[in-house]
Amino acid sequence: MSKFLVLYSTVDGHTARICQRLQQRFERYGHAVTLADLGENPAIDLAPFDRVVVGASIRYGRHRPCVAAFMRAQRGALERRRCAFFTVNIVARKPAKNTPQTNPYMKKFLKQIGWRPPQLAVFAGRLDYPRYTFWDRQIIRFIMLLTQGPTDPATVIEYTDWQQVEAFARALGEP
Repeated sequence: MSKFLVLYSTVDGHTARICQRLQQRFERYGHAVTLADLGENPAIDLAPFDRVVVGASIRYGRHRPCVAAFMRAQRGALERRRCAFFTVNIVARKPAKNTPQTNPYMKKFLKQIGWRPPQLAVFAGRLDYPRYTFWDRQIIRFIMLLTQGPTDPATVIEYTDWQQVEAFARALGEP
């Protein structure tokens, strides 16, 4: 079986939850899996791994800088392995923006790194106003007002389609 590296960049922890779900599925298929926070491991050695999955969340329209830096620095090593990339964002709650071809953040990121990993996915994230800082809550409420999303500061909604996450795991992990 394969040795997977599942890396994530997360702001509020939801991308890490998705990566933990992927880890569980890959392990069920008999793979060895290492799960790591990209922000804490920006120079992780890819040599021991056959497959690499990177998941990154969006905040205020951007991935964290460490994600693009990692992809650029490790592009050669990533191209020699089976690899995948997924992004997690609230915009993906809308059916017209929930695929790699239609999600504006995925399209922007791929242009930014100048490379297209062979397997891509877009997952809708989680909206959790009570958990945000005061300023984050206000800014996100304003963005939601503009995009016709929920603005009640007590709102907690998980938009993630876990069946879609499972399908992604199957596509990557089935022997």
